[in-house]
Amino acid sequence: MVAVDGSENSKRAAKVALDTAKRVHSELVVLNIIPVSPILGFPSIGINPYPAGLQTYYQDAEKEGEKIVDGIVAEAKQAGLSAKGLVERSQTSTVGSIVDTASSEKVDLLVVGTRGLGGFKRMLLGSVSSGVISHAHCNVLVVR
Repeated sequence: MVAVDGSENSKRAAKVALDTAKRVHSELVVLNIIPVSPILGFPSIGINPYPAGLQTYYQDAEKEGEKIVDGIVAEAKQAGLSAKGLVERSQTSTVGSIVDTASSEKVDLLVVGTRGLGGFKRMLLGSVSSGVISHAHCNVLVVR
């Protein structure tokens, strides 16, 4: 499984994940997480007090996530791989959502970039990739 957010680092991670899946003849799962603040609503249980502008933001973020994921899935299928894409709203944290999805999908290897679209570009290892390394049930490959 590869976690992607559209950043250059996640694009490199997706390429490595594609190459690895080809070499080992494995299915590829492509995941994009949309962070959701529980303070602003709990859509999973039907409480949705989001202002209209925020609803639009999440809808746009999901469309962009689908575009990113669909592009990688199409590339994988073109290479003859079995692949599926997931775009999920995080109800906990981005790290928790990635780790939980990896567990539920029973992945053997999780591929992430060193850092994504978040701030602090000077950090060598982003907080999401660091958290995934700490909490994943499987091996994690961090791509620079």
